[in-house]
Amino acid sequence: MKYVVSYEANPDAAGRIVEVYPRHAARIPEFVPRGLLMIGPLSDRSGVLAIFRDRETAQAFIDGDPFVTEGIVASWSIKEWAESLVP
Repeated sequence: MKYVVSYEANPDAAGRIVEVYPRHAARIPEFVPRGLLMIGPLSDRSGVLAIFRDRETAQAFIDGDPFVTEGIVASWSIKEWAESLVP
């Protein structure tokens, strides 16, 4: 199982993304060895998706993410994902 984190952007904070992004991005290398597999914005800029190996790491990332703590994210979720590879 993997865990998918979904962030919904706060449209009222869009002007602050450039300011907060460096602090958000600086945390990513710390979480790669802990189980962060992928992360990135949706192409329409409405939010972000991330995939983690375990729920605890996903929650730890969210708990300290400046995008969350500084109001860039309007809401977030963690969902268990029963991934499947298609040949």
